[in-house]
This record gives sequence, C-alpha cells and structure tokens, in this order.
Amino acid sequence: MDHFSSRALQIALMAILVIVGYALVAAGLGLILSGVLPGGSPIITGAAFFIVALLVIPLRDGMQYAIDKLFFRNRRAYQERLQTFSGELTRVVDLPGILTTLRRYVMDAISPSALHIFVYDALSDQYAAAPDEQNQPTSDLRFAANSGLLARLGEKSGSFVLGELTHLPTALEGDRARLTLLGARAFVPLPGRQRLSGWLALGPLSSGEPYRAQQIEFLEALCDQAALAIERAQVVANMETRVREMNVLARVAQGVNITLTLDDILELVYAQTTSILQTDDFHIMLYTQESDMYQFAFYLEDDERVEKMEALPIPAGQALEQEVIRQRKSILTDDYGRECQLRGVLAGRRNLYAWMGVTLNAGAETIGALSLGNTDPAYSYTLEQQNLLQAIADQVAGAITKAELLQESQRRARQLTTLNEMTRQLTSTLETEPLLQNILNSAVDIINCEAGSLLLMDTASDELVFRSVVSPVASDLLDKRMPADRGVAGKSVKSGEPIIVNDVSKYPEWFPAPDQETGFVTRAILVIPLMVKDEVIGVIEVLNKKDGSIFSKDDQDLLAAFGSQAAVAIENARLYTNTDQELSARVEELSVMQRIDRELNTSLEPARAMRITLEWAMRQSGAAAGLVSIVLEDASGDLRVMASQGYTHELDKYESEPLSAKENGLTEPIADGQPMRRTFDPAQDAKGLLSGACSQIIIPIRRETTTIGLIVLENTTDAALNEDTMSFLMRLSDHASIAISNAQLYAAVQQANLAKSDFVSFVAHELKNPMTSVKGYTELISAGAVGPVNEAQANFLGTIRANVERMNTLVSDLNDMSKIEVGRLRLDFKPVRLAETLEEVTRSIRKQVEEKTQTLKMSIPEDLPMLWADRVRLVQVLVNLVSNAHKYTPAGGVIEISAERSKNLWDANGAAEVVHIWVKDNGIGINEEDQKKIFQKFFRSDDPKTREVTGTGLGLNITKSLVELQGGRIWFESEFRKGTTFHFTAPVSEG
Repeated sequence: MDHFSSRALQIALMAILVIVGYALVAAGLGLILSGVLPGGSPIITGAAFFIVALLVIPLRDGMQYAIDKLFFRNRRAYQERLQTFSGELTRVVDLPGILTTLRRYVMDAISPSALHIFVYDALSDQYAAAPDEQNQPTSDLRFAANSGLLARLGEKSGSFVLGELTHLPTALEGDRARLTLLGARAFVPLPGRQRLSGWLALGPLSSGEPYRAQQIEFLEALCDQAALAIERAQVVANMETRVREMNVLARVAQGVNITLTLDDILELVYAQTTSILQTDDFHIMLYTQESDMYQFAFYLEDDERVEKMEALPIPAGQALEQEVIRQRKSILTDDYGRECQLRGVLAGRRNLYAWMGVTLNAGAETIGALSLGNTDPAYSYTLEQQNLLQAIADQVAGAITKAELLQESQRRARQLTTLNEMTRQLTSTLETEPLLQNILNSAVDIINCEAGSLLLMDTASDELVFRSVVSPVASDLLDKRMPADRGVAGKSVKSGEPIIVNDVSKYPEWFPAPDQETGFVTRAILVIPLMVKDEVIGVIEVLNKKDGSIFSKDDQDLLAAFGSQAAVAIENARLYTNTDQELSARVEELSVMQRIDRELNTSLEPARAMRITLEWAMRQSGAAAGLVSIVLEDASGDLRVMASQGYTHELDKYESEPLSAKENGLTEPIADGQPMRRTFDPAQDAKGLLSGACSQIIIPIRRETTTIGLIVLENTTDAALNEDTMSFLMRLSDHASIAISNAQLYAAVQQANLAKSDFVSFVAHELKNPMTSVKGYTELISAGAVGPVNEAQANFLGTIRANVERMNTLVSDLNDMSKIEVGRLRLDFKPVRLAETLEEVTRSIRKQVEEKTQTLKMSIPEDLPMLWADRVRLVQVLVNLVSNAHKYTPAGGVIEISAERSKNLWDANGAAEVVHIWVKDNGIGINEEDQKKIFQKFFRSDDPKTREVTGTGLGLNITKSLVELQGGRIWFESEFRKGTTFHFTAPVSEG
C-alpha cells in the first residue's frame, strides 16, 4: 500500500485510544449488570461511565502528548541530518562518492535490513544496482526504462511501501519476479529532469517495525538532494565519454590517413574501438563483389587474434556479418544465437549474447561489415553505441579501399603487359633478373632452339652486357661485356633490324668464337633487337634449332613479335625498379624530414635547433666535420659559430671572436644564397677549416630572401656529393631556417618580456618612494602637524590617501604579474601554520570589516597540519580573497574562512594530501558570463554593483598564479546576487 501521512498516523492512534475507552466502559457495564460490581440503578451505571471516561480522557491526552513529542524530536533530528548531508554533497563530485554518502546516511538514519540504490546506466539504457562499500553490486537485477516499476516511481507521489507481494498493483505485475527476488518493501525515487536518475529499494526495517511517514519524507528529501548531485556527476561523466569517443574518432581518422598497410589499419581500428566499446569478439569481414566471396580480414575471439580464420572463403549462411552486408543494414541484438536462428544463419560461436554489426560502405558500395560481440549475458549494446561504431566503420571503409587500391596498383605495377599467345609462358614479375631469364627461356622455346643469350646495352660505356644465358652456353659469360659494334649482335644493334645467320662459319662478324669449355658448336644464329621508342636496349640471340633446320622468315617474325613484347616488359621492369628505388628513397627522405621537423620543433632554443640540423646534415652527407653558423647583424657580415662536430682545435679561436666570412671564402654563398662546393689543393694556400680538408660544401640557411646562416660540411676527400644528397641538404636548410627563426623570435620575445619585467620593477621601485612620501605627508597634515585641518581639507586629504593606496596596489600587482610572467618570482618554501597566517590576515582587514558592520567568521580545525608554502605569498592570496569578499559583500554581510585536511581530489599530479581552504561570502555574486573570465588579467565586470568597487583587474589573476606556483589549485562557486565561495589548496608539509 502507499505510505501514509503524519496526520493519518495521529488519527489512527486516537482511534485506538477511543476503542480502548469504549472497551473499558463496556467491561464496567458488564460487570455491573452481572452483579459483580454493586449497583443496578441508573445512577450507579452513570457513575461508572463517568469514572471510566475520566480515566480514558487523560490516558488519551497523555498518549497524544507522547506521540507529538516523539514526532517533533525525530523531525528535528532528520532536518539536522539533511543539512549535514547537503554539506557533504558539495564536496563530492564523482558518482561513486555520492552514492556512498547517500547509502551511509540512509543506513545510519533508517537502518533497513537491505538497501539497493538503482541508477540509470546510459550504455545499456537500464537501471542497475550500485556497488556497496566493498565495491560489489548489491543485486544483479536490472530494470528496463519502460518497466512498470519505473512508471510507478515516476508518478507525482512516487514513493510507496509494499505490503505482501500477493496483492501487487496492476502496474507492478510485470515486475513481480524481480520484486520478489529483490525483497524490498519501500521504494523512493531519485528524480531527474528527463528521466528518473534512479531509486532506493529498502528491505524491511531491522527493528521489525513498519515504515513511518517521517522516514519516507526523510528519504524523499535525501533523494531530492542526491538526485541533483547524481545528475551533475552523470553529465560530467557523459561529457568525458563524448570527449573520449571524439578523440578515438580523431585518432582513427588520423591513423587511417597515414597508414598504408591494410593489416596495420585493422589493428589500429581494433585498438581504438575496444578502448571505448566493451567487446570479447571483434570481426571485420570483407566482400568481393566480382567473385561473390566473403572472408574475414580480421578475426578476434576472446581478445585473441585467430589468424587461421582470416583470408578463408566463408560460404553463404555461415556468419551473421553476411546478413549485414547482404541487406546493407546494421544489426543490433542482445542474443546472438537467437538472431542467427531467426535469420537462418549458422551461429559461428556459442555463449555470445550482445552483438552488433555495421556496414563498411565505400561510396554506394558495401565492401564489408564490422562487428562486436560480448559474452556477458547482462550486457547490452545501445543504439548510440551502434551509431558510434558506424562512424568508425565509415572511416575504416575508405581506408580499406585505399589500401586495397594501393595493393592492386603495386600488383599491377609488377605485372607485364599482356603478352600475345606466343608469350604466355612469361611471368608477370617485374624483377629484372627473373624476367630476363624467363624472356630468354621463352624465346628459346618458341623457336625451339638449343641455346641462347640476352644482352642489354650499357649506354654509359656503349657496350653490350650478357645478362642471361641458356645452356649449353657457358654460364661464365654472365656479366661479360663486348663492344656494341662487334659481331652479329653489334650489327643488329647498329641497324636496328633482325639478322639471320644460318651458317656462322661463313659469317666473319660472328662473335664470340665457339665455346671451348662445353664443346658447343654454333651452327646458326637468329638475333632480334629489343627496341623501345626506336631505341635499341639490347638483343636476344637464339642458337641452333633443335631439329637442325635453318631459321626462317617466319621464325624471325615470330621472335621479333615476341621481342617487342619482351622489350616493353624489360623497360617496364627497369622503370618500375627505378621508380620503386626513387619512391623508397623519397619515402625514406620524407620520414627522415618528418623526424627532423619533430626534433626541431620540440624546443625553441636556437642552439639546440642548430645542433640537430648539423647532426642530420653530417649523417646524410657523411662529412668528416661540419658547423652551423649565424650571420651577424652588424655591417661586417661575419659569422658566429653556433654548433660544430668533427673539429679538434681548429675552431677554438672562434669561441671568443666571429668567423670571418671574407677570410674563409664564405661571402659568395651569403650574398647569393646558393650552395657552393670548393676543393682544396694541398700545394695552394687556400684551405678549409678542418685540417687536411680536401673539399667543402656550403649550404646557405635562408629566411625569405636573406641568408641568416650557413651549414659548412668538410671532408678529407674531394668526392662530390650526389644530386639527391645536395637536394636533401637544401631542404634540410629550409626546414632549419624556419625552426631557427622561430627560436630566435621566441628568444627575442623572452628578452622583451625580461626587459618589460625589469622596466616594471624599476618603475615600481621608483614610484614607491614618492608614493610613500605623499602618503606620509598626507597623514601628517591630516593629523594637524602643520595646523588645523577643516572638513573640506580632510576630505581632500582622504581622497589623496585613498588614491595613493590604490596606486600602491596597482604598482605592486603590476610588479608581481611581471615577475610571474618571466618566471622571476622567487618563493621561499617552508612549513606554515595556517592559523597564525590567518591572524595576520584578519588583523590587516578587521578595521575595514568593522567599518562596514560585517561579520568575519573562521572555522579552522586545531589539528590542521602545517602547509608547505611561501608564507608571504600565502598571506597575499588570503588577503586578496578576503578583501574581495569584503569589498563585494554589502554592509552587515558575513564572511567565512574555513579549512580542512583532505586527499587531493583536484589535482592528480599534485601532492597526495592538501589543506583545502575556502573563503565564503553572501555578497553580490558573479553572473555566469563573468565567471568564464574571472581569472583573466585586467578583467573588470560590467555589472554595475561590481563597478561600484575600484580595482585593477589583476588581483585574482595574480592569486591564481601564486596558488599554482605553490603546488595548489584554485576554483570558485558563485550564485548571482547570493554570494561566492573561493576555494584553493596548498600541499601538506611533510616535515
């Protein structure tokens, strides 16, 4: 039944008293009538009634008084507990802490035999029991968001108390089994703005008594406060989850764009997906439309990759992923086995429950599916998680397509142009040596010859080189050379035409002579040139037809047709090899340059940037010594050596004096900004910086059109660097110039900041003396030291003194801010007792507080540990906060200063234990818009009440910096026109 009101309880008790009264009257009357008591007359009977009534009425009144006394005492106790609970909630920000606090207060005040706190789980869209003090769930039961119990709790009077479960309300019949297992009797909702945040389910009271109205009201009040805190914590947790999901999507997008290997892409997707989605099985299935084939590209089961399941054809109806691909529609289920059964698919695994699969779409084509599975029966995937997985899949699909296209292009690049029927025996390889051997083997087989050889032109030496031979020609011919104008092969190269020699003995240009080692005798020869774009790149020679016949015109035409295909294949292989080598070199260079950029940009120190530049320049060039120098900005144009390697004592004198560009022949590259190579003859006077140097490479470092430095590389040999290395050094200098310029600009800014700090410090120091004099003389005049002061003069002197004080504050604040910005503020850390510090603070502000009839309260525990801080700066922080509270709190207001020892809940990287200090006022507060800017330098609110108080806008900025410099954190809470609380922490002294 529903809980009853306090008035109903009183009426029930009164009814019991009346019944007792009537029972006593009836008993007395019965005794009189039966003769047990004397009487029998109406007078005696009436007297009996009168006496009984006299007894019942005081008894009733006495019980009523006791009930009222007990009722109000309990109510007062509950109110006190609610206030304490509210205070504790303000210091707890995480959901487990809130639930632990709520559980403790319920158990202490009500003492139920069991307590379950059900809270909403956004991932499963269900309500689950929160863990107890041992971090164990109090129940395994879960309630769906549309259950009858939720509907009942969501009503206006949501709390209710159940009697026996045999007569449940109709709305709760659907949850009878769960309620029976739960064994709860009282239910109190945790309200929320959009849905219930949860509810309390309480077992019977440990005392055996029924629940009273006061207890239910108390629980409702607790839940109202806890629900707000829970909702706040859940909002923060949801935001963190969203941020984590967006980070994962960003990492996936970044990773798939820079990763070329398909398997690396799939590993990346798995690692990032499982960091935000719980799964035991992770599958990526790909579909090839041309062959109508399904296969797993990535198969993971129980967090273990099963590679034997990958790249195998999967017959239709063997996997639920096939349905996702076939229907081009996502699938989400809580029971994988049942879903497979409904769709007529063979379940690939038992004991798999929650499962979802999404499509991999490349444009309008579905190329596969991405699926997750979970073995926990209680776990469910949500539509939101499915959408997140689909977002990941959309990025993955494009990456897979690009990776497959890359693989396909690489495969096609290794293939030869389709040869005609006579060249089917040639393979599609683009590796030069196997290709040449296959070409020659095919040529020999096509014409049915005994032997052959393939020679290619070396254009550099104008020679033919034996690149492949077929037995019985001796293998030692390989790589041997012959002049391009000798023999039959030379004649074919020169004429560009096929040549048939059926009797070599009559052909004087045959070369070489018959093989002496093998005894092979050349009888006939057919030579065809290998031509690409009218240029002969080599020749194919075939010797002696096996049937002893001569070479015919048909043989020549057939081999020539084959040769044209072979020449294209050879050229393609050559181009592929060169391209592949160039591409590999380019990729390697880009990788190196990326590492250089990363190293250069990790620091804004010019010297470090130059050292890194020199290291890479010497590494790539193989120089024996080198240096990086900066062109001086004076008229001399000389250089300052900033980094060097490989020298012994040659550069010692340049540590104290510039390197002369003119004396060392470096003016030209500085002037024209072009790289220069010099060689030195030991017999001449000119020489490099390195002892024994024979060559020197000079690379200018330019910023826009100006040479700002030089890279000088020296070697003890006169070998020139190749074009690729020179190009690399030029690109290196371009990257280095940006890093060096940035570092120089940063150093200039730092120097400017230091100069500004010095200037501010100088001005502050110079201003303080006259301000002190002005203040002193003002006070002397005000005191009548030079004669009586009338009221108008006193007012003027007060204005002067106030403005001097304001100017003094502004100068001090500017001085502190300047020192903080350039890291020159010195702190003297030592153990500090907070109570003593606060005495100094309150002494300095008490007069102003009293003048404004404000109340200053302090609540500092006696056992508060000492702080590890700079006492002077801690006083400054407290004075700023208390002064602000005083200035922005109306007359008659209250300022409270409190502190407590606490674990560091605000800074994971800070001290383990801190003293948490806060200054609270009931002043004008801060509006929401200003709260975002409150710690900015020179910020002054547009709020008229704030503008009534003078200020520099620097106090809170300096306060924040001082707190953080001492290892603490500062924050605030404010309600517009109701007050503000500033919190900050300071580390506990370990001494």
